[in-house]
Amino acid sequence: MTFIRTLTQDIQPSELGVTYAHDHIYCLPPYWQSKGEADLLLDDAQASGKELADFVACGGQSIYDATAPDYGRDVRVVAALAQQYQVNIIATAGLNKGFLWSSRYPHAKTHPHCGESFAQWIERHSVEQISQHIAAEVVVGIEGTAFRAGVIKCGTGYNQISPLEHKVMQATALAVKETGAPMHCHTEMGTMALEQLAILKQQGVDLSRVGLAHLDRNPDPWLHQQIAKTGAFLCFDGMSRIKYFPEHIRSQALIALCKKGYQQQILIGGDFARKSMSAHYGLGGLGLAYILRDWRPRFVQEAHAEGLDGEALLHDFFVANPARYLQFA
Repeated sequence: MTFIRTLTQDIQPSELGVTYAHDHIYCLPPYWQSKGEADLLLDDAQASGKELADFVACGGQSIYDATAPDYGRDVRVVAALAQQYQVNIIATAGLNKGFLWSSRYPHAKTHPHCGESFAQWIERHSVEQISQHIAAEVVVGIEGTAFRAGVIKCGTGYNQISPLEHKVMQATALAVKETGAPMHCHTEMGTMALEQLAILKQQGVDLSRVGLAHLDRNPDPWLHQQIAKTGAFLCFDGMSRIKYFPEHIRSQALIALCKKGYQQQILIGGDFARKSMSAHYGLGGLGLAYILRDWRPRFVQEAHAEGLDGEALLHDFFVANPARYLQFA
């Protein structure tokens, strides 16, 4: 029997509904705290709750919260918000990326279980020990709670995979195979995606269980098609970030994938991770509802102009694809 593991309960894939496949709800990243980057701290539960209320008002039902422990995860707060606003929230086990726990920044990372840096913790433990810790967050509970993770995460840096990141990838691959959980991979600016998939394939991971984040930061049609050929999911999660490129570039990349027949491997999220992105943290941002409220109708028009059924594509992106991706194998 298939299921999706949310913080509050296991649900059937048909219950997932309209889903953001990569966002953050409440988090206090230690690295950014140490640097005084207040914009990157989503530290007001009431404001985050209002964002969830807006999301629900626009038809949203579920969110994959990609906040790993090295990015300041607080599962108790997020679970309370999930219950209050009746949103299915899928939590993360695993780790994010080496930048957050590199030994070059020892002041920035403290492992919640032992008080040492994440780099020290990874170095001190074997691949099997790290895998067991990750799997326990999926099967038993997170940080002494009964709340369980529904996705396992790993990540790599910009145009490189460090030795510690490679070790974590091996551990997450073992945990994925043991638990049957889906896998989420952070790519820095959309780089190293094919390299990640090669490592995971070598470790025996079913690549159709893998979703790669931030691929719209690198809107390269050839690269996207090579990734899609492996069976992996491609997550486009940078809507509204005009500082990288105009929005139509992202739409063109999505449409190019759809024209090649890969519409069933596309996921959408907002990577909502800054106060300045929020409509309720006091800085006047677009808010968590932006994608459903504003981007969605725009994409329908752009797809129609290319001879495609935008509504049908969006049903795949927001409903059908997340329901397949987030299932436990």
